[in-house]
Amino acid sequence: MVAEILDGKACAAAVEESLKERINKCQHAGITPHIAVIIVGDDPASHVYVGAKIRACQRLGIKSTHIEMPESSKETELVEVIKELNNDDSVHGILIQSPLPNHMNEELLTDLIDPLKDVDGFHPVNLGRLVQSRDDCLIPCTPNGVMHLLDWAGIDTKGKQALVIGRSRNVGMPQAILLASKGADATVTIAHSRTSDIAKQCLDADIIVAAVGRPNMVKKSWIKQGAVVVDVGINRVDDANAKRGYVLVGDVEKSANQVASWITPVPGGVGPMTVAMLMENTVRSAEFRF
Repeated sequence: MVAEILDGKACAAAVEESLKERINKCQHAGITPHIAVIIVGDDPASHVYVGAKIRACQRLGIKSTHIEMPESSKETELVEVIKELNNDDSVHGILIQSPLPNHMNEELLTDLIDPLKDVDGFHPVNLGRLVQSRDDCLIPCTPNGVMHLLDWAGIDTKGKQALVIGRSRNVGMPQAILLASKGADATVTIAHSRTSDIAKQCLDADIIVAAVGRPNMVKKSWIKQGAVVVDVGINRVDDANAKRGYVLVGDVEKSANQVASWITPVPGGVGPMTVAMLMENTVRSAEFRF
């Protein structure tokens, strides 16, 4: 068996196409969806991610404001920027690009964002509403992207055993909630650094979502024949033979495609879906205005 590819690029393009009519309705109502992206410091990967988000905005006609701050900026300065954006009615989405410098408290700063503008979906209000299965929340982009990708590929999650590897507040925990929610109806296990015999947990799973940020952690031998594998991880591994001196790999061994029924590529799987869901959240936030 060679796994079919869960093509995040193709699915993201479909999501973007579906957003165009909604954006037109916003514009007819006199509202142009507008996201402000704040980046602090010169982390190269962060600038790459921000660039992908800006290009998506340009394709869709979403206004984007790019705010760059030096790494030496004080936390109080970023607080003031967030407050100004909260009070700006023309701004519908506020995103603080991770990682922030060590002297800044990311959770504290996220908590300051107006929940209706929290297009990352990390604010406690949005996470709490997600737990309650309410439809007035903004869902974290990566887990929501995974759900859209599974649905787009026609993969049925109902009654399936799903394993989420990782328990972060921005991916692992909301992913488990979404998979277990009404409509998805999977039976979900969360694995983490304290899980005993994680290989057995993987072998029992019909669907695996790996989101730990450890290159090639999940082995081919851990994958049940015909399982669906969603690899959220994207890790740089040094490779002297590579053009850039490194290669990008996921949390799952590439050879897992020999036993899985479906698998996401790295890159080109979950990453494009995260950006697409960010665009969807921005449009949704704009729609809250009418």
